[in-house]
Amino acid sequence: MGNPVKMAAIAASLVSTAAGGDPPVVTAVPAEAATMLGEKLENLGLLYRNESDPVLQELWFLGRYHGQYHLAEGSNGRDEDWENRRFRIGGQARLLRNLTVHAQMVSGREMDPIYNGFTELWAGWRFSEAVTLTVGQQKHRFTHDRNVSSRYLNYFERGMLTNMFALDYTPGVTLSGKAGEWGYYAGVFSNATTSDKWSAFTELDSGWSFLASATLDLGQAFGADTAHLNVGYVRSDANGNATNLNWFDNGVAAALILTEGPFSLVAEATAGLGSVAGANDFGINLQPTWFITDKLQLATRYQLAVSDEDNGLSAQRRYERAAGMSTGDLYQAVYAGLNYHVAAHRIKLMSGMEYATLGGEDCWTVSVMLRVFWGPHSKGPFPMAQMLKGTF
Repeated sequence: MGNPVKMAAIAASLVSTAAGGDPPVVTAVPAEAATMLGEKLENLGLLYRNESDPVLQELWFLGRYHGQYHLAEGSNGRDEDWENRRFRIGGQARLLRNLTVHAQMVSGREMDPIYNGFTELWAGWRFSEAVTLTVGQQKHRFTHDRNVSSRYLNYFERGMLTNMFALDYTPGVTLSGKAGEWGYYAGVFSNATTSDKWSAFTELDSGWSFLASATLDLGQAFGADTAHLNVGYVRSDANGNATNLNWFDNGVAAALILTEGPFSLVAEATAGLGSVAGANDFGINLQPTWFITDKLQLATRYQLAVSDEDNGLSAQRRYERAAGMSTGDLYQAVYAGLNYHVAAHRIKLMSGMEYATLGGEDCWTVSVMLRVFWGPHSKGPFPMAQMLKGTF
């Protein structure tokens, strides 16, 4: 097992950095200037907007860079490195009032190669607020944990059980919209993609998946400022050619998302049924956060997952497997970190420490992260494009 005292010391150093310690990257921006910076960068990447133009109403240059250092020390190994976690650039245009075209290329691991295909390549037509038809490579929106864009994540990685579903981006056809307090999303997807988009869109030989979710705005239920309920379902009929959605045959999930003043809570339950390992897996993911100030956020998380097979659960590829964790039937993880929002979600520094156990093995992971993005915001329940007013 790793040395928790040593790891705590490292975490304290990283937390100090995020909170405004010695490195000038944070302290160079006073609180007042930081607030103004977030407002000034609200439309970062917007190249053109003219609602009177009958052809082109909006044009964005979009992208993101996520870099992170990690130190994972487990009972069977150790891994330490800097990773260029995500680098994407692209564009989005709104045409003819109702047509949105989106293209976003992605680099390979450690930016090698720089061009490694597209994460998203789609076109959507908005018939009304209640119906939008989208065709092309797009995101798998199963579980609230997965639906939250990486631009707004409060943690260095999504939950373990979420990641076991192998959700990502593949070609599909979806319908989405909003009616009253309900929002919905449903579609059919290919189970594979590749950097060769012609092959990805034409060689549909990997099986298929059906995804559906619904989100109910509960208003101020439970005495909260905001409350949302999200439920989702996935059915996958993958074969040997599948690269995604190829672990479970079925999945169901339900999440309650609350905010109250500077506090937020996401409580999500997920089940993955009929896995490749012949297992049924069940988990909960609790995510309480607190905005200490308008810029400084405490993010915590508890994960619990169980399986009805001895080796039904798999450790996180980042970064538990590299530290010796493998499989088991009971997974638990506790996370705590500080996030400093230099310019809301546009620029933020994050730090976190997580302790996880699985199959009699354990792992301490410490990470410090830089998150930068430009382009249009995404809508949805907290934390999508949302900040809370801090206590102090």
